[in-house]
Amino acid sequence: MTLKECYAALGGDYDDVLTRLRSERMIQKFVLKFPADGSYQLLCASFEAGSWEEAFRAAHTIKGMCQNLSFTVLGQSSHDLTEALRGGKKPEADELFARVRADYQRTVETIEAFRAAL
Repeated sequence: MTLKECYAALGGDYDDVLTRLRSERMIQKFVLKFPADGSYQLLCASFEAGSWEEAFRAAHTIKGMCQNLSFTVLGQSSHDLTEALRGGKKPEADELFARVRADYQRTVETIEAFRAAL
């Protein structure tokens, strides 16, 4: 699997990230670091504990990382969850949290498959 194929599989925009990070080596470096970031674990723990402000910050961090890396699918679902948690939990937050979980799993599984192909 190439990095461009990895982006296609995880629902990202390779051409967009290339304009931002300028080299495949830099993109690969940050893509491979993504699964190690603790924001997703913080989001899950905060959401399950009902700590909405902390869950908001974690979702916002994920959204920002996805924007920087052009992870379009996870970026959109984390954006939607961020907005559903802004100022407290809105009714649609549970459904959006489930979508973020699914999108995150798909993203990490794809990155790990890319790592294994290196």
